[in-house]
Amino acid sequence: MKTLQELTRPNIWKLKPYSSARDEYKGATASVFLDANENPYNLPHNRYPDPLQWDLKKELSRIKKVNPEQIFLGNGSDEAIDLVFRAFCEPGKDNVVAIDPTYGMYQVCADVNDVEYRKVLLNDEFQFSADELLAATDEHTKLIFLCSPNNPTGNDLLRTEIEKVLNGFEGLVVLDEAYNDFSEAPSFLASLEKYPNLVVFQTFSKAWGCAAIRLGMAFASVDIISILNKIKYPYNVNQLTQQQAIEILHRYYEIERWVKTLIAERNRLEEEFIALPCVEKVFPSNANFFLARVTDAVKIYNYLVGEGIIVRNRHNISLCCNCLRVTVGTRMENEKLLEALKSYKV
Repeated sequence: MKTLQELTRPNIWKLKPYSSARDEYKGATASVFLDANENPYNLPHNRYPDPLQWDLKKELSRIKKVNPEQIFLGNGSDEAIDLVFRAFCEPGKDNVVAIDPTYGMYQVCADVNDVEYRKVLLNDEFQFSADELLAATDEHTKLIFLCSPNNPTGNDLLRTEIEKVLNGFEGLVVLDEAYNDFSEAPSFLASLEKYPNLVVFQTFSKAWGCAAIRLGMAFASVDIISILNKIKYPYNVNQLTQQQAIEILHRYYEIERWVKTLIAERNRLEEEFIALPCVEKVFPSNANFFLARVTDAVKIYNYLVGEGIIVRNRHNISLCCNCLRVTVGTRMENEKLLEALKSYKV
């Protein structure tokens, strides 16, 4: 791995971050706060939130088994995705490499930040070759993006190939584990010490049932996290989000129950789909969704919209011709989908 200074944009490395009033207040005993130009009325919403979310990170660290200083929290995972571009990629000069197909926000953030985005096509089993991925890099490649389980394909990427990339790449490897809770594959969080160039993304939006509060997580070395904290906006995670996240962490038993229920329902739904005349293939999934190749994705998608059912049409995505991505819902929602598809005339 290159040194962190070599990977970081020079202006970011030299940047002196904005110091907010709450950054300067380090928890000394106080009852009168006259430092942040806040309105003294309308407690508790009149006060700025903790800019580094320490109470939430301490709760999270117990579940994730990661040092709180190795955690970055952002306004959804999209903020963390954008920040790694802004911190490490020089616009118009550097590039990133990613598998294809995968989550679309990687390319959107690359385009927004004027960073070349290089795609390496997956094979017919939706797996990638580490050698092919590394061959697409050059001296200006700062980041490699991997998503496992991958979106929209739903499958786990081969751990041996991920490790090969981590060992063979001098830049940062960003591994998006948004759907890892639904997979039997172990998270790479336990490997953060082994791979100093690893950045792991996770989210409260999927297994944790908290998409509305917009809270994403990034895990990496203390030094990498400090770079992200340097350039984030001062109060990027509001107090209501922090409170709701702490509440859901205290109900971790419920998340585990949701995950078991969704996995069982996914397996049932996949079996039902295989028997449908309009379905040609159901791809194996390790997520809370699955990809199905159908006879006519555009026509079936529009038919389902007319029935008040929304799935995701992935027909125009690489390797996903005539494919629909189906999120696993409640038993009642899934039954409504199946009934509609059984009534569909091929």
